[in-house]
Amino acid sequence: MPTAVTATRPAASDRAREHFSAEFEFETDCSDVHDALSQGADFVLLDVRSPALYAKGHVPGAINLPHRKIIRSKMQQWSEDTIFVTYCSGPHCNGAARGALRLADLDRPVKIMSGGLAGWVHEGFEVVTGS
Repeated sequence: MPTAVTATRPAASDRAREHFSAEFEFETDCSDVHDALSQGADFVLLDVRSPALYAKGHVPGAINLPHRKIIRSKMQQWSEDTIFVTYCSGPHCNGAARGALRLADLDRPVKIMSGGLAGWVHEGFEVVTGS
């Protein structure tokens, strides 16, 4: 008798390849962001949490722009082809997705940093405080 894991068969390889490769268009991870920041990032990292949470601790180099404040007029300071990476507190938070959706609604290229700040800390990367 199959378990809950195997009761639904895995997708065919061609469908699985399409699905998993598409994930990289939408997400990046903390390690890749850390690596890119150390080399001079070619994207803007947005911490989309509140200013109070940002001040308690954030990724070095991240700009605080709460997801509700992502509006066309604020985004005009960056060129139209600027790539944004959003993050929030972690997997228990949907702020990164909310921010990414707002950016996509403004036709801005965007990815989410999966794991958020919790993932960043879990990887052992530096967190800075203050605004």
